[in-house]
Amino acid sequence: MSEKIGIMGGTFDPIHYGHLLAAEECRHRLALDRVVFVPTGTSPHKKNRPVTPPEDRYAMTLLATAGVREFSVSRTELDRGRPSHTVDTLREFLEGGAVPSGLFFITGLDALLSIDTWKDHLLLPDLCTLVTATRPGYSLAGLETLPSAIKRALKVVEIPQFAISSTEIRARAREGRGIRFLVPHLVENYIKCHELYKDSEVLCT
Repeated sequence: MSEKIGIMGGTFDPIHYGHLLAAEECRHRLALDRVVFVPTGTSPHKKNRPVTPPEDRYAMTLLATAGVREFSVSRTELDRGRPSHTVDTLREFLEGGAVPSGLFFITGLDALLSIDTWKDHLLLPDLCTLVTATRPGYSLAGLETLPSAIKRALKVVEIPQFAISSTEIRARAREGRGIRFLVPHLVENYIKCHELYKDSEVLCT
């Protein structure tokens, strides 16, 4: 039997407990052998704001998943050297030995509802099973607007209400409000040490 692999793509700017909870819930509910976090390199969908340098986002993702045997982090999009597209990432995993029936691409409902802006999105059902982790504030009714081929390849995993967003964390860091218990301690310390999201005195612990 082939290994069942969850691919969790995202900017992870920064990664937080909401991402980790969604990954673990999907792993458990879908009986995945492991979940691979894939930080985006150059995202074609984040042109409206500056994004933290890729190496910082990669480092934070490594720190957040350290010690979790079923979680790993891939540099595939960081090292690609061009805008990151899901269809290209899935093809790379298939070329590495994965099979479509054992590949599950995990994304948030908000991202899924804009799937028509993704490169070659109608090819995705041939490459993997699509998985959406529900988020507070987003109605599942929007799924009815998706193309039929996407809906047939889709699994919905409801995760506990955990209303944390990277946007909120960046704002709290910028305004000097605490982010403790929103991100793992090692990620919190990395943000402080590298002065991410605001200009502040470096306070490493």
